[in-house]
Amino acid sequence: MSFAGPRAKAAKMARKKAKPRAKVKRKDPIFIDGARPRPLYVDYKDLELLGKLVNRQAKIIGRRKSGCTAASQHAVTSAIKRARFMALLPYVGE
Repeated sequence: MSFAGPRAKAAKMARKKAKPRAKVKRKDPIFIDGARPRPLYVDYKDLELLGKLVNRQAKIIGRRKSGCTAASQHAVTSAIKRARFMALLPYVGE
């Protein structure tokens, strides 16, 4: 019989493994009828769509939260900036 010590006991009681979660593929909000428009263009006059991609402080929502791909996020950003310049969207929210 050997003395295992406190470290061996702690290793046995290590944290439980997390259950594997299935990755949920988020739908890109830019897609129209399930297909990506080519060339990728987001209309700066579509205030309903742009309003969903801007928070209450009028900041552009990041890719992780919005679910956009890199290309569509770039198109969204340029459309929001263009709409702000044309005074369709505010620079500052509440």
